[in-house]
Amino acid sequence: MSRFTDVLLVSPVDDGKSWVLMRGFGYARGSEDSGDVIEVPKGFITDFASVPRLIQWIVPRWGKYGNAAIIHDWLYWQQEMPRREADIVLLEAMAVMKVFPLLKYVIYCAVRIFGWYAWLRNRADRASGYNRVLTDLNFKAGAESRRLGSIAQLAKMLAGQYGKSGVDEKQL
Repeated sequence: MSRFTDVLLVSPVDDGKSWVLMRGFGYARGSEDSGDVIEVPKGFITDFASVPRLIQWIVPRWGKYGNAAIIHDWLYWQQEMPRREADIVLLEAMAVMKVFPLLKYVIYCAVRIFGWYAWLRNRADRASGYNRVLTDLNFKAGAESRRLGSIAQLAKMLAGQYGKSGVDEKQL
């Protein structure tokens, strides 16, 4: 049976919407001895569920699905599996957390429809040298993020400043 391997321990980041993992966090897929474990390292920056502000009153960034959202954020950052498979892991992990079925499928459908943007943005962030894993957790209050805002990142992607994106349609 799939399960989360650790208790989640996070701390807020000064941008007001991101959190940093204060210790590693994992998710084991399948049977206990399957060896299929997704490990999110200490220092990873997450925003939990990337919900547009307009609908956060219906589906907040954090809820019973929070642990699953962090695993999904990590899979989207690493991009070591196709996007479709990462989304299936999200659906499976929400089931482990016993997320209400209707909400679980609404979230899953939303990431299938709109997740391509986060997938491409993470690829562009990595290409620009941005790293979502902090190596020094002694950051000071008021420290600003080096990550470009969504609009600036989209403009750079559209302008082709990262060279050929290498986007494989099967991964989206």
